[in-house]
Amino acid sequence: MRTRNVEVITFKAEPALLAAMRGIPNRSEFIRAAVLVALENLCPVCRGTGTLTPRQREHWDEFARGHSLVECQDCHEIVVVCESKARGK
Repeated sequence: MRTRNVEVITFKAEPALLAAMRGIPNRSEFIRAAVLVALENLCPVCRGTGTLTPRQREHWDEFARGHSLVECQDCHEIVVVCESKARGK
């Protein structure tokens, strides 16, 4: 039988979160799945922090000169559009 290398990670949870998770039969599996989904959806620039470092901001500003943020007409999410593609270049 092969054993997996696992590491235990703990975190603090407020009473409301504990109460909401009370009925989940396998909370560990639920938390693992939620973390994986969150990691798959990280912002590629800020990597989930919600803010840019000064250097990241400089790079973003340079990138943004040729791109814009627009609302998708189908799903209404904000998307990045290359200005040269928008002009048909």
